[in-house]
Amino acid sequence: MIFDLVLLGLAITLEPVPITAFILLVSGDRGVRKGLAFILAWLAGLVAVLAGVLSLTGGKPPHQHTSPSTTALAVKLAVGVGLLLYGNHRRHRAGRPHKTPAWLARVDRASSWTAAGLAVLVQPWALVAAGGATVVDAKISSIESYLMLVFFCLLSSASLLAIELYATFAPSAAQARLARLRTWMDDHQDQAVVALSLLVGFWLVGKSIYQLVQ
Repeated sequence: MIFDLVLLGLAITLEPVPITAFILLVSGDRGVRKGLAFILAWLAGLVAVLAGVLSLTGGKPPHQHTSPSTTALAVKLAVGVGLLLYGNHRRHRAGRPHKTPAWLARVDRASSWTAAGLAVLVQPWALVAAGGATVVDAKISSIESYLMLVFFCLLSSASLLAIELYATFAPSAAQARLARLRTWMDDHQDQAVVALSLLVGFWLVGKSIYQLVQ
């Protein structure tokens, strides 16, 4: 389970669209403040999903082949299949020119409340749902288990936290380097999405099927 959470946390934090939106956000006027609003909303989404799962399970993993266990595996399987289909779709259209969405071009002028709403909009909910389904198997009975969930939330937000800290403590240098990072991500967005989608998709599908037929 720990490996699953690490893999999903890395996939969430490396998703190109949220990173691009966040770079544009912190590059605008009062960007650090709006970046903080974005991060708080992002973390709130993660915590809400995990809290919802734990409220249903009581922090005790369900027995194998029971309805809750099968449902969690079905969620992970569905997310995995969806990621494979999406990754294959993006692989076939890779290299084609694509326009920046109009809403993304206006992100630097957003308010703090809009920034918080944007975090909810661009959060990769399929991956978050897979993380929640993984936590179904968690036995929450010690400080180590709670730290594992905290680590998952922090790992899922690591790229945003790094950008926010950089923009806070080195604003002048951050502007130029974040602009270069955004240009690089625009040029490699399709490759990143395909790689993440296929990697995580294959893992979720393979492991879910194995656990279902055990």
